[in-house]
Amino acid sequence: MADRIDEYRGERIVVRFEGGRCIHSRNCVLGHPEVFVPNAPGPWIKPDNASSETVAATARSCPSGAISYQRLDGGDNEAAPVVNVARVWEHGPLAFHADLAIEGQPRRSRATLCRCGASRHKPFCDGSHREAGFLATGEPAAREASALDRRDGPLAVKPLLNGPLMVKGALEIVSGTGRTVTRATESFLCRCGSSSNKPFCDGTHKKIGFTAEGGSR
Repeated sequence: MADRIDEYRGERIVVRFEGGRCIHSRNCVLGHPEVFVPNAPGPWIKPDNASSETVAATARSCPSGAISYQRLDGGDNEAAPVVNVARVWEHGPLAFHADLAIEGQPRRSRATLCRCGASRHKPFCDGSHREAGFLATGEPAAREASALDRRDGPLAVKPLLNGPLMVKGALEIVSGTGRTVTRATESFLCRCGSSSNKPFCDGTHKKIGFTAEGGSR
């Protein structure tokens, strides 16, 4: 899906906003309301109202990746994290932070991916879990797992046709509070919303007739 990307250019930094990815976590407007000013006259992002470091840090706090930036002052642009993480949100999506290669999408570092099955913009979350009344813990039970030889690197995410997210690459899955749930180099994560073993797939998508676009395995 090609989404519109709006650009807000300041003297020291360019901020880009991809509205179709926004899940309204509000980290931006609560963190620096002098820069991110919704429902105000003129552009709602005002990059020159704070230092470029502040604006960049606020952009990086956007879990969905809807906000990104490019430094014009010689400062560092966003780099991939040293540990690939998928955070399980209470009654909400999976928030990924990694060098993400999501099939059919541009490379990115941050994304919130649907696990309720109701999003109209799969594989991305669009907030539909709230309307659907999706209930799923953000504190799943931990699994035994060995330390990974490598904790960073590319993370390939492939939504399987009418099935789960197939994730290949080093990944630490953590609870909403940051507790380690498991570590793996291949994971199958539920996106139908009905697995009895969330956030992992247990095959329930076949029983309920879940349909969603994706590639074959």
